[in-house]
Amino acid sequence: MLTLPEIRSRLKLDHFVNGTRVKALSRESYTSLNPCNQEEIGSFALGNEADMERAVKAAREAFDNGPWPKLSAAERSKILGKFADVISKNADFLGAVESYDVGKLYAECVNHDVARASANIRFFTQLVETSGSEAFFNDAVFLGKKIKTVSITKRDPIGVAALISPWNSPLMLATWKIAPCLATGNCCVVKPAPWALLSVLQLGELANEAGIPPGVFNIVPAGVAGGKALVSNPLVDRVSFTGSVPTGKAVNEANAKARLAPVSLELGGKAPSVVFSDADLEFAVNGVARGIFRSQGQSCVAGSRLLVEKAVYKKFMALLAEQTSGMKIGDQLDPKSEIGPVVTRDHLERIDGMVATAKTQGAALVCGGKRCSSAQLKAGNFYEPTIFEDVNATMEIWKEEVFGPVLAVMAFDDESAAVGLANNTRFGLSASLWTGNFERALRVAHAIDSGMVWVNSHFVRDLRAPFGGVKESGIGSEGGKYSLDFYTKPKMICLPYSA
Repeated sequence: MLTLPEIRSRLKLDHFVNGTRVKALSRESYTSLNPCNQEEIGSFALGNEADMERAVKAAREAFDNGPWPKLSAAERSKILGKFADVISKNADFLGAVESYDVGKLYAECVNHDVARASANIRFFTQLVETSGSEAFFNDAVFLGKKIKTVSITKRDPIGVAALISPWNSPLMLATWKIAPCLATGNCCVVKPAPWALLSVLQLGELANEAGIPPGVFNIVPAGVAGGKALVSNPLVDRVSFTGSVPTGKAVNEANAKARLAPVSLELGGKAPSVVFSDADLEFAVNGVARGIFRSQGQSCVAGSRLLVEKAVYKKFMALLAEQTSGMKIGDQLDPKSEIGPVVTRDHLERIDGMVATAKTQGAALVCGGKRCSSAQLKAGNFYEPTIFEDVNATMEIWKEEVFGPVLAVMAFDDESAAVGLANNTRFGLSASLWTGNFERALRVAHAIDSGMVWVNSHFVRDLRAPFGGVKESGIGSEGGKYSLDFYTKPKMICLPYSA
């Protein structure tokens, strides 16, 4: 495992534009701190309007006059395959950078997130290679003459995409956008979230090593002003954003004012985990705990609302409380740790404030509920895994996204009540059901108003399947053909011919 001095010696902190590192035109900077102990990792400049203009122009030039969109799918696939390879080759470095920067467990960063980043790129290159044009044959009449026609439908790259990625799984979620964008022949400007972007920022040299042409792939850290400039730039043809609901709405508004361009928004969630009395309770306890406490609850699909059937409520809660109270909280680099720090001190304060409000509003604390104050942990952004029961649907802890290791619990009488409580939210990203009755599983899955539903599992991803939500959880879906549809535009060419 790399030490922090070793990581600092390899970090690239300048913007990556047109295939090279460039100094920011802005003087605004941000310093990344290790969430475990507040030790400085590195400082970088946050781009402003001029920085974004420079990057967008580079991407536009690369698309309009460069070789990338003119390459065949197989040629692009060969280059992007090398990109996936060099990401895998640098897994220890990228995983350590992300773990230090975000606070996620090191093993999760290396074995899951970096591995998935490489897999994302490889998956979409293969998908593009195997996705062909369509041809529709028809009999028609033109100028009084019977003719036969073939309508060829091809999909062209859209141009320049603004890709705005979140902080909770920076590398994995950035490549989830980068991969289909580049594989379909587009160019992009990537704006990662400032407080957790170091792993994404390292991709520049890896792109060069793989042979991605200059200007095709650009990375510009930026705050609010830079982000607004990016989505408002008239040279941008698509905007893909993952993040909070308020920011997503602002992105949508800025994009709509600038041009008529499609936008993809993957926003927040308040996912219900529904446990029926016929479930394997010990298995469900493990699944529910993983669903909320993995990554310290900092996930859009975190199962932050738990619904348990009354017949098994006491038994289930006893098992869950015992498991939760026994979780080891510690340094994200320690392989024994199960709960690491949350991303920033500001985020820690926000979580603590929402917990305090839950107590004030009458929720009953089962376990956790405070910052970690031991000598080993008090310098970091550590929060105890927390469970509240006696919650009702008017409480903030039930309605709003905490994005931390906090679970709100309610009991239900029957299936109908469970569905009603599950749907009692402005979000609709995901849900998980725990039952031994698969007829019930399908019935309830159909009834829950959500983009994704897992049965006796949580966040099991098939890259071909759609990932997206309904209501205030966003617009559109990513994954498989859904991503290809977003980053391409259909063109019909109709030809007459003689049979």
